Parts: sequence; C-alpha cells; structure tokens
Amino acid sequence: MKRLAGALLAVLFAGTNAWVQAEEVVLRVGHFPNITHAQGVVAHHMSRQGKGWFEERLGPGVKIEWFVYNAGPSAMEAIFAGALDITYVGPNPALNAHVRSKGEEVRVIAGAANGGAALVVREDGAIKKPEDFRGKKVATPQFGNTQDVSCRAWLKRQGFKVTKTGGDVFVVPTANPDQLSLFQRGLLDGVWTVEPWVSRLEMNAKGKVFFEEKDSLTTVLACSARFLREKPELARKFTRAHADLTAWIKKHPAEAQKMVTDELTALAKREISLELVQRAWKRLDFTSEISRESFEKFLASAQEVGFLQEAGDLKRLVAVEEKEKESHESDREDLK
Repeated sequence: MKRLAGALLAVLFAGTNAWVQAEEVVLRVGHFPNITHAQGVVAHHMSRQGKGWFEERLGPGVKIEWFVYNAGPSAMEAIFAGALDITYVGPNPALNAHVRSKGEEVRVIAGAANGGAALVVREDGAIKKPEDFRGKKVATPQFGNTQDVSCRAWLKRQGFKVTKTGGDVFVVPTANPDQLSLFQRGLLDGVWTVEPWVSRLEMNAKGKVFFEEKDSLTTVLACSARFLREKPELARKFTRAHADLTAWIKKHPAEAQKMVTDELTALAKREISLELVQRAWKRLDFTSEISRESFEKFLASAQEVGFLQEAGDLKRLVAVEEKEKESHESDREDLK
C-alpha cells in the first residue's frame, strides 16, 4: 500500500509539474543593438542582470527570450516564420512587411523613438546650401530603408532628379560602418543616417549636420497579428510595460544611458563610449505614442520616390487605432 500511495503521489506530482510547465508562456522579443532601440536594449540589460522589466510586469508565468537583429528585414522574416512575437523595428521594414503580407501578418502597437536621423556633410564648406549637392555622392544605410527613403524624398523636393543608380545626386546605399570610413577618406560628400552614426561622423570624421529630421519616425514596437489575436491581454500588458519603461528612461536618462552603453558593449564585444551614447541621446525623443498619420506621412514620402506603391490602406497596420475604429471584422478579432 505504501508503494502504491508513493507511486500515486509521484504521478500526481509529475502531473502538477507538467501543468505548471504547460502554463509558462515564452514571449520572444527582438531589438537591434542600437541607441534608437533604447527600450529594448535597456530591458535586455535588465533581464541579463536578473531584474527583468517586462518579466516583473507580465507575471511569473511569462518568460522573455531576447533576440538581436542587425536589420529590419531579418526581424520581419522572423515574424513571418513565427519565430518572433514582438520586436522593435524601423517604420519602413514594418511597412514593407505590411505590404508583402497584404496587411495580414504585422501590427504596430506602440511608438518607441522619434528623431535621431540627419544628413551629415564634411565641415570643409564644400556644401553650404541644397543646390551644392548636384553631382555629389550621398550615402544611406540600405536601399529602400527608412533613411534612404527620407534622403531621396528630400533631394527630390530640392528639385533634383534621383534614380536608383544615378541622377543629379548619387545616392549610394552603404552599410553604416563603411559610411564612416569612406567619409573619412573623402569618398563621400554626405551621409544620411541615424544615431549613433550621426554622432560618430561628427566625432570621428569631422562631419557636421546639414539637415536634421527632428520629428521623424525612427523606431516602433511591432508584433505579429497572430500574437495579438491569440494573446491580446498579454499584448496589452507588454504595451503598457513598454510605455512605463519609456517614461522611466525619460525620467532617468543618466541611468538609462549607462545601461545602454553596458549592454551595447556586451552585444558588440567591444567598448562603446558613454560619450557617444550621451551625444546621440540628445537628438532622440523616446515616446510610446504612435498614430496612423505618422505612418501615412512616411508612406507618402516613400511613394513619392517610387517605393511601396502597393501599400494600400494602413488602417490595419497601426493596431492602437483599430481599438477605436471597428470598420473591419478581422481587425476587431485582432484586438478583442
């Protein structure tokens, strides 16, 4: 009888463990190793230190797994593959994913950062006014990315004809580290990029800011439509925790800057300067606010220069507005 009772207890105990394990939810969250993704970088650092910001606010049954990406398309591919639930990402990759999936796969649930993008020229005075860019070479981080679109749209508004391979101004998609070295060697006349590369060009390559996008949409918080549909309460909790973290970062900039510096150093496996982080920080506005209008403004610029012509209606992309406008049954399913 004792053996039977012991066996029964063992079965019950094992069953209880299985139930507890089944109840645990693993939330897969992505970000870039970048100052413009400060909320993700800070939260990742806190998780690494055992003081997880999101873990404490989402409950003991939720485990956060962090994934680091170097480009928006990679993060969106992970969303498509079901390997990622939520990610910090630029507006253009989110828009591209929205178009590619015909509005079915991606939702933007919050803002993260505005500003931090600028057009940098050499301080030798060769470029003093917009007309001086004629015949010059200007680098952007990636063809069709957020800064590339802004650069092409700005040049077009200055009266220049810009094509994919030439025109009045040569826009040259170039990875950020290569931009710095080419600029230092005098092989580029300008660079349209985002922090911390703007500050690095100033600090290490004698660059000066010619034009700054102070209110541009730089980083958003996006998730898979499936995650929003299947775990709406968890999505709401994460969004609220993200807003609280954003407020904390704005209230404690020095502490947040130190965390960002330490985490980027750990991720890059090389020393990141606190001075660089502090300098870049001044150009960024961390905010959890987002609106469809900000995306529509960016989309208009993209379409102006030939990108995202098939974007269609963005009403399903920005999920925070879907709560208020129940114009589509599937949209309501995402957020109910």
